[in-house]
Amino acid sequence: MERTRFYIQFLFTLLMNCRLWITRGNPIYTGPGKYLCLPGLNCYSCPAAVTSCPLGALQNFMATLRINLQMGQPFIGLYVLGSLGIVSSIVGRMPCAWLCPFGLLQELLFKIHLPKLPFWRPFRWGRYLFLILFVIILPFVLLDQTGYGQTWFCKYICPAGTLEAGIPLLAIEPGLRRMIGGLFFFKLSLLIGFIVWSMVTLRPFCRAVCPLGLILGFFNRFSWMRLHFHQERCVDCKACYRTCPAGLDFSNGIDPINSTSCIRCLRCVSICPGGAVTVTISKIVQEQKQHEQSAENSHCHQEQR
Repeated sequence: MERTRFYIQFLFTLLMNCRLWITRGNPIYTGPGKYLCLPGLNCYSCPAAVTSCPLGALQNFMATLRINLQMGQPFIGLYVLGSLGIVSSIVGRMPCAWLCPFGLLQELLFKIHLPKLPFWRPFRWGRYLFLILFVIILPFVLLDQTGYGQTWFCKYICPAGTLEAGIPLLAIEPGLRRMIGGLFFFKLSLLIGFIVWSMVTLRPFCRAVCPLGLILGFFNRFSWMRLHFHQERCVDCKACYRTCPAGLDFSNGIDPINSTSCIRCLRCVSICPGGAVTVTISKIVQEQKQHEQSAENSHCHQEQR
């Protein structure tokens, strides 16, 4: 399971960053592929990127919402919310574990042989702060003289943007190097901090900061795909807790199995010796039960005749 997941992560990283025709005069691809938001933290401004980051698109939507409303265009950008809603309503936060390039980088860094540190659980609340403040409130409230807001999370926080866009663009465009200032060094220090943290703690950015993961995670309890924990099958080996990248302890009832922190990596499903964790696609199961019930009712009706 883990090897398959790694191959899928790697494949989607290549697909989302498959632009090979990078030139100085046109370092950022702006073709039709950029209208597609694939769930995963992959910077729009990365020279190799051929799709958009849904988190950046969501901030753009909030930054231009007020002026779009004034112009009578209230639905511009809502496709971002729609695309996220469709994906997350089906599989919840699964793209974080199977598609996200920055999630893949954190997992690879964690494989480095260094002493490991536990994740402090209160850090989980940071995701709500970054989503509410940097993605929603600040882009909508603080506007410039033209009436537009800024993409605050992308501009001031996102380490993926620094790694995938900031550093490569400086390497491609020498003229940009004269514009380096305190903001770039601040974001570079954040990137270095998350790289070091990822070496000793599994997926710290996903667990403490990522607003996109939180948005997708809201749907874990309502998505078609759900995890189920069967207490009667549990042998209390703690294998699920030890291997969970989100540090969820659902076998003791401390965390709900479909928590917003669950990235749906399915490690717990594959490693549980007693088969205490299972996956169902609720719509399919529901339709199958309805079909079986209908067939049973039809059979009973025929017997009564």
